[in-house]
Amino acid sequence: MNQLSTANTENFDQAVENFQGNFQAIQQEIGKVIVGNEDIVKFTLAAMFAGGHVLLEGAPGLGKTLLVKSIADAMGLSFNRIQFTSDLMPSDITGTQVLTEDETGRRSFQFKEGPVFANIVLADEVNRAGPKTQSALLEAMEEKQVSILGESYSLPRPFFVLATQNPVELEGTYPLPEAQLDRFLFKLLLKAPAPSALKEILSRTTGASSHKVEAIIDPERTTEAVMSMRELVRQVTVAPPLEDLLVGTIFALTPESNSATNMVSEYVRFGPGPRGAQSVLLAAKVFALLDGRLNLAVEDIKAATLPALRHRIILNYQAEAEGISTDQIVEEVSK
Repeated sequence: MNQLSTANTENFDQAVENFQGNFQAIQQEIGKVIVGNEDIVKFTLAAMFAGGHVLLEGAPGLGKTLLVKSIADAMGLSFNRIQFTSDLMPSDITGTQVLTEDETGRRSFQFKEGPVFANIVLADEVNRAGPKTQSALLEAMEEKQVSILGESYSLPRPFFVLATQNPVELEGTYPLPEAQLDRFLFKLLLKAPAPSALKEILSRTTGASSHKVEAIIDPERTTEAVMSMRELVRQVTVAPPLEDLLVGTIFALTPESNSATNMVSEYVRFGPGPRGAQSVLLAAKVFALLDGRLNLAVEDIKAATLPALRHRIILNYQAEAEGISTDQIVEEVSK
């Protein structure tokens, strides 16, 4: 190995070590206030460093807002929370042009930024707003900018959205269309805490002492650090056999494919598309880095498959009648 290659290898090794260190330090800092749900924290951070967004489904009061706020505090990033309601308008999210008057009496329009202009945005109960308002948020997620009266305004970098929806209440909600669900890298299911975790939550939240999350990364270099970590994720190498494994999984979940399983042919209307495969691969690369590797392994793909694909599969009426879930379909294919 020549000196240049050796130097490059050492640089990569150091970058991987820094990635692991930052990721684990952020996890530990968040653990000061979030009890349990280690996987939820890990997958949420993984989606952020993969450059995607997360849809979190869970009942009220399970700490979704605290989770996102803690991530923002630990990373030194700006944070805004948007409570979605049936009367929320797109301009309430993106911002609007406001008529102002200066000291000379001259009037002009100035853009007033909406709450979407933050590094981390919590879209709380996103399924309570109408389709037009949902689309405004999802367009911002995809384009990383908003357009008002023909003018485009770039969103801060990095930009990450965690949207929540309540699975219990159905009245007065507007479920996200399948094509819009596809914009989320992960769909995570937040479950109620175990008895031991609930006791710890009560101890931390009702006692005299309180825990505060401190910034792990210097706020002045947070943007540079996060973007560097995202760039490193894309440099993880993927061997052709692992690409074949992922492609095989996608086609096995597609009912019109010759490689579809019997369960998929019987219960699935539409399978995941290319964006689903991209999401699995990017998240798997994050998991490889967390294991100290710059090359993908089978276990990385398997770890990312369920959260990245569960919301990209559309079941038929027979599946609903028989109580078959998308999780069962994905788990059966990815064994």
